[in-house]
Amino acid sequence: MSAIVTDQFRIANANNFVESVLGDSNNYYIFLGLSNPGTPSTPVGFGRSTTWDDSPSDPPSPIDNQQYLSHYRNTALFGKKLNSSNIRRIVRKVNWVSNNRYEMYRHDYNVGNLTPISKSARLFDSNYYVVNSDFKVYICIYNGSHGDIGGTTNLTGNTSQDEPTFTDLEISAAGTSGDGYLWKYLFTIPPSDIIKFDSTEYIVVPSDWSTSTDFQIQSVRNAADSNINNNQIKYVYIENGGSGVYRSGTYNIKGDGSGAKVNIEVDTSGRITKTIVISGGSGYTFGIVDFGHASTDTISNPAKLIPIIPPSRGHGYNIYEELGADKVLAYSRFDDSTRDFPTNTKFAQVGIIKNPEKYSSATLYSASEYSSLGAIKLTSEFDAIPTIGNKIEQSTTIGDIARGYIASYDTETKILKYYQDRSLNFANTLDQTDRNDVTSKANVIGFESTTNTISDGTFTASINTNFSGITTTIGSKEINVGVIFNDGLANPEINKNTGDVIYIDNRSLVERDSRQKEDIKIILEF
Repeated sequence: MSAIVTDQFRIANANNFVESVLGDSNNYYIFLGLSNPGTPSTPVGFGRSTTWDDSPSDPPSPIDNQQYLSHYRNTALFGKKLNSSNIRRIVRKVNWVSNNRYEMYRHDYNVGNLTPISKSARLFDSNYYVVNSDFKVYICIYNGSHGDIGGTTNLTGNTSQDEPTFTDLEISAAGTSGDGYLWKYLFTIPPSDIIKFDSTEYIVVPSDWSTSTDFQIQSVRNAADSNINNNQIKYVYIENGGSGVYRSGTYNIKGDGSGAKVNIEVDTSGRITKTIVISGGSGYTFGIVDFGHASTDTISNPAKLIPIIPPSRGHGYNIYEELGADKVLAYSRFDDSTRDFPTNTKFAQVGIIKNPEKYSSATLYSASEYSSLGAIKLTSEFDAIPTIGNKIEQSTTIGDIARGYIASYDTETKILKYYQDRSLNFANTLDQTDRNDVTSKANVIGFESTTNTISDGTFTASINTNFSGITTTIGSKEINVGVIFNDGLANPEINKNTGDVIYIDNRSLVERDSRQKEDIKIILEF
């Protein structure tokens, strides 16, 4: 038995994801993680590689299982919430270029009826819409193509000569060259979306198309609603012009809708050479032109006219269906605006996590950003600067060793941030193979707020046990350090055993700097 997952299923999944992000019951965050992915000169642990940044291998492919998903959470650094301003549906970018050919929109492309230019089995893989130089988006209603008209065919249409620039609500030619193209204006990408989301490969589709109160979007959407305007069908394609029995005039389009009419022109041999829709009607999922033949008529060379059925109620009514918007772009910018996002760190993973919980409760975390690192306030005097990625240790009062990896160190506030992952406890085998130090190393031990020092082998420092709160004063400047300290220690803001990691990407190691910002763009394809 054959089966397919339809385009509409993918489009619906993209819509559902966006709605889930924007709804009140879920919280999604883009996060950065893994500050020590491993190089030949640094320690290598679980989920890391000595050739992480070596070409041609580059970073290893992420692994999707429960073991690695928990590891991604453990090595995460910090996250920023997704909201309505940083998530958009996207579609392929098809720039309008003079002298290019563009496919016309048709509802019936398939493996047996490929698109004439790109030979695609899917409408959405063809170039049937364009974005112009002013970031206005148009769909191609007609490109000058036709089937057999007395032995003459033009299946691929003409080259486009006139760039569409109009914002009229009805289909129109773009200029006076006579290239045969008819375009339908859909929307203009706003400058704010261009800055955040534009790329060489994709363009952004407006959010909340069906409910938006933006005047331009409302105008396009309402003008396309054939239930109101009786204007669903915009073009009737000539597959075969026929001959002999046809006469110029206006004819009804029959089918499961009503109200559509097309005017045809014929030549001296009774061959159809031109069609103009004068009423688009509504409610059609299929149509056929009724020429009014009697049941006894003989049609020796029958014409074949194909009314092109738009998606939904008309072109522009539902642009997600019309443009095949089955991809979503999530955007986030990490800068130095908060101490939750330390600039003196590195990262080699980018991910999206859904619904992490607060550190000390089962309540969902919902703030706009978070730190997922433990933190230690050091005294002002020690012998060297901590190195990102190094392992720190502390001899605790219970006789065990607390271990962690340095994720960042702020020379101004003397705050060191760290994470603890299983490579500290698996030791050199990086798995569950038995060894003689399981008793002393296998448990995760938390750092203590004591006078006992911490060290990575190159520096040794004491914990500032007198420091509590969320602010510290350096000279005359009060600094919000982002997390709440008690006696020199601070916990992560989220419970790192919670949340669903729904996306992970291993990247070449990036070293953050106060003079740079990281713009993260994640494309999710459904």
